[in-house]
Amino acid sequence: MALVGNMIHEAVGGNPSIVNYVMFVAVISMLSLFYLIAVTFSEGFVIIPILPVIVDALNTLFFLIGGIALAAYLGVHSCGNIPYVTSNSVTSGSYDDTKRCHEGQAVCAFLWFGFLTYLASLAFSAMEARGGTSSFRGGIRRGGPSMSQV
Repeated sequence: MALVGNMIHEAVGGNPSIVNYVMFVAVISMLSLFYLIAVTFSEGFVIIPILPVIVDALNTLFFLIGGIALAAYLGVHSCGNIPYVTSNSVTSGSYDDTKRCHEGQAVCAFLWFGFLTYLASLAFSAMEARGGTSSFRGGIRRGGPSMSQV
């Protein structure tokens, strides 16, 4: 979020739409994390049992779209390649285009990392909503009788 915010702050003459979309993804992710963390610690925050799955699925989708789109806009070039840096719509538009290029590439890497983490969170949320267990407490015979009941 800070890298994208810095890209927006240092822009001269506006930003391409992909930079604004990535900022949207970062803000939505931060807001949804407040809910998801609260649900993790207390099941009393679950309004609808499927809601954590929906929130994780939306975050996963937003991060996937952001990672694909930003990678497509950036291309695969070196930030030391001055003709590329000055002609690319994402990297140009700042007083220090090379720095903006490095920030854009770092944001792209963070988007893909966020996609993978939300994908894992989606899997755990789906198991929890289905009635399975996403944690290891309770042992292997969670629903069966314990030794004191035999």
